[in-house]
Amino acid sequence: MLGPHLLGVEGLTPDDITTVLDTAAGFRDVALRPIKKVPTLRGRTVCNLFYEDSTRTRLSFELAAKRLSADTLTFSAGGSSVSKGESLKDTALTLQAMGVDAIVIRHSASGAAHQLTRWVGAHVLNAGDGGHQHPTQALLDLFTIRDHLGRIEGLRVAVVGDVVHSRVARSLVQGLVTMGAQVDVVAPPTLLPPAVGAWGVSVGHDVDAVLPKSDVLYLLRVQRERMGQQFVPSVREYARLWGVDRDRLAHLPAGAIVLHPGPLNRGVELTADVADAPSSLVTEQVTNGIAVRMACLYLLVGGGADR
Repeated sequence: MLGPHLLGVEGLTPDDITTVLDTAAGFRDVALRPIKKVPTLRGRTVCNLFYEDSTRTRLSFELAAKRLSADTLTFSAGGSSVSKGESLKDTALTLQAMGVDAIVIRHSASGAAHQLTRWVGAHVLNAGDGGHQHPTQALLDLFTIRDHLGRIEGLRVAVVGDVVHSRVARSLVQGLVTMGAQVDVVAPPTLLPPAVGAWGVSVGHDVDAVLPKSDVLYLLRVQRERMGQQFVPSVREYARLWGVDRDRLAHLPAGAIVLHPGPLNRGVELTADVADAPSSLVTEQVTNGIAVRMACLYLLVGGGADR
């Protein structure tokens, strides 16, 4: 059973991950009903506490909570008391006083979600903290992989792109390794973190070398907003050496799938025809994200998680 909080993937066992994926599979059918709601979290309150801009993650958590019949609060740093100097701790104590049951936090500082657990009694779900973790993104990716390929153990997954700035990469690699997949991390040397060799993965710089043996091609977004200096000569150079076009896509084995956490930089990590190819499951990742976040909220808030 999951603990009282979901702060990262590193503490999850294979059984924990399997429980989330199995629970999400049940919740996915809710979207097919005429009334897309279940009463699981009726009377509970979920607050989305977002200090960073987000579209997919914020809307996905909002919709997940509402489909579970929870009351929802959405907090954005812009236009709030944060602009007047209120600290994260004071905001947390305000939410605690309001009696919220769960807080979904997205913050630019690594460790913010963990720090929040020291100030509130509510369940805390990490929706992305700095360059540290993004556990629900990793779980929805694992769900999508298992859903399409029937398993995770024994698969070969290529994670390509801006690894050094990516909390998604850290969480996903941990989840894949935990579930028994073989992972190849491919990036320019400047976009690889120094500790990547300790992740239990193979590390390389040539995307063409890994394509023919990959069951899953996971393309990371080039995070230009997080780059304080020039990590690659140019976006055009990145696209030429590490971007995936139709020719590169053709080198994947039959049945292989392409994933991307979004938002897409079309023409950089992948061309438009790759983004729209049948093997690209980007929109399915978004759909699956709602079911996975429903599962996480249910297991933590409504499923008897230990507090």
